[in-house]
Amino acid sequence: MRGALLAAGGAMADGPVARTVRSKLAAALEPTHLQVLDESPRHGGAAGAGTHLAVVVVSGRFEGLPPLQRHRLVHAALSAELAGPLHALAIVARTPQQWESDPNVPPRPPCMGGSKHEQRGDGAGEP
Repeated sequence: MRGALLAAGGAMADGPVARTVRSKLAAALEPTHLQVLDESPRHGGAAGAGTHLAVVVVSGRFEGLPPLQRHRLVHAALSAELAGPLHALAIVARTPQQWESDPNVPPRPPCMGGSKHEQRGDGAGEP
């Protein structure tokens, strides 16, 4: 699975923000599988910056919960990081049974840079 994540454009994260994210998710969700990927360089940040992370969390705590509720559990565990150094977080949250039947992580679209307003060309993102 590591190869599929690395092919998605990131590196296994080991910076201070990523270590905190890993520790907090492990404590809050007791995952059977946990990966933290640093995608900061894909978004104009330095490698290891931890401003843009992707996580794959497999936990029995997700059993019976819809995706929105699973994401809320992840967000609750990382509220301090999301309010501070962490700018963006991509989440794959599965139960152990789901992970066992399909351990593939869907690819995320490439970063286009700039804001949506700049991409549309409506000038809303300009000073």
